[in-house]
Amino acid sequence: MSTDTSANRTWQTLSTQADSMATLNQLFSQQSNRGSQYRVAACDMIMDFSKQKIDEAVLNNLITLANERELGQQIRRLMTGEIVNDTEHRPALHTALRQPQGEQVWVEGINVIEQVHTSLQKAEKLVERIRNGVWRGYSGQAITDVVNIGVGGSDLGPVMATTALKEWTDTAINVHFVSNMDGTQLDSLLKVLNPQTTLFIISSKSFSTIDTLSNAKTAMSWLLASHDNKATILRRHFIGISTKADKMSEWGIHVDNQLMLWDWVGGRFSMWSVIGLAIAIKIGMHNFYELLAGAYEMDRHFATADFAQNMPVLLGLLGVWNSTFLHINAHTVLPYDGRLSFFPNYLTQLEMESNGKSVNRQGEAVTYSTCPILWGDIGSNAQHAFYQLLHQGTQAVSCDFIAPIKRYADAQTINKNLLEQHGLSLANCLAQSQVLAFGNAAIKDSNNGMDKFKHYRGNQPSTTILLKQLTPRTLGSLIALYEHKVFVMSVIWQINPFDQWGVEVGKVMANAVFDALVSTQELSPQQAQPFDSSTNQLLNTIKTTFAS
Repeated sequence: MSTDTSANRTWQTLSTQADSMATLNQLFSQQSNRGSQYRVAACDMIMDFSKQKIDEAVLNNLITLANERELGQQIRRLMTGEIVNDTEHRPALHTALRQPQGEQVWVEGINVIEQVHTSLQKAEKLVERIRNGVWRGYSGQAITDVVNIGVGGSDLGPVMATTALKEWTDTAINVHFVSNMDGTQLDSLLKVLNPQTTLFIISSKSFSTIDTLSNAKTAMSWLLASHDNKATILRRHFIGISTKADKMSEWGIHVDNQLMLWDWVGGRFSMWSVIGLAIAIKIGMHNFYELLAGAYEMDRHFATADFAQNMPVLLGLLGVWNSTFLHINAHTVLPYDGRLSFFPNYLTQLEMESNGKSVNRQGEAVTYSTCPILWGDIGSNAQHAFYQLLHQGTQAVSCDFIAPIKRYADAQTINKNLLEQHGLSLANCLAQSQVLAFGNAAIKDSNNGMDKFKHYRGNQPSTTILLKQLTPRTLGSLIALYEHKVFVMSVIWQINPFDQWGVEVGKVMANAVFDALVSTQELSPQQAQPFDSSTNQLLNTIKTTFAS
């Protein structure tokens, strides 16, 4: 924690308040207007946080702590290109990816906004050629299927967005995603795709990620089995996206098919860049720009709104309050809309890879809880799965409920039952947050929980986010809301949310283990080198099985 005296004092005050915090039933009985008091709106969204375990004193102290941590200055540093990624000595300028043309953000004497739009314009030309049937495969046929090969941020963002925005699809081109290192996804696809009409996008910031390149190598072999001119295959069937032009060229990606990233784009923040090419192919470049516009709208709100009415700031402060002060170390995201089925997966990486840290910016071990374990699912599915734990388990869990207010605007021309189904979904969303908050007190004729097997303890905090409607623009705002939430939490915790050394160590170790796996040398289960006795024994078992 900071040595700043005032921040320490506020921190201690919040700790004391957490120890004596009233229950949600008590808070609502004390404040009849909580539903209107703890509510903010921005970017065609409403955020109700009245079911969080806070009162006015706690909220004021959280905002005071944000000011003492100089959150306003840190937001400015983030958005103007200052070095906020300390360990890698670079900016984190994902907000620059969605700024309009003509804006200026300077990094080392270069206006990066110009670079961003140059890259987007090249992507737009590729998108138009693919969608209009101008791009042809080696046999002269138009592309019918696009396969995005990536992992982590190069996969999760595009998968999530194309699923959420499938109603905005106006092309017959199919877009697929491959991320698994073991080849399962790719193998299933290659059995049904036509090599003459399939285009692969290799998305890798470093262009050295083994997961991605192993899949790309298999894709190349599959294409060469049907056409033996490698130069033609590379020119007609591969696009590369990376920060490393030299590595793309070395692999064989034609310079006309290379789209550039920059080191200051974190992988999990990169879907706004040309990493979103698969999104643009699916929904069109116009809708992709709408996605960017929605994120930019949330950026402006985050940068200018007073903290007491600032949606990302409040969401981040509530996250800190729950995890660090109330010791609620599990958080679930529950969208009541099937189109957002991959949104919890996306947030799992965004939050846990960013803030899953135990060392602060000064290299000191933190003495408090940081990022909670995060998971989620479509709310209606989750109700029949892990809601049992939420309602009657022993774990405290905070929840985010997300739902669009309007849906099926054209229901009168298709099936009005869909409108009823959407209403049922919204009703379930609101009902579940009530029972989680108030337990048996929320249920009429519940006998006040006297039946021990039907006792619902309540007091599980939640936030409800309602979108006016799920569109490319509101989806952009929603994603940016959570990006900024992550940054707010990191500032309070004084950790760097933009590195991921815990990810990197596994990659390095895997290379050494792979070398041992393909070696003919048997490993002694007892020896300390090259690995521990367990790993040595497991490697020998695998090698013996392979050989038999």
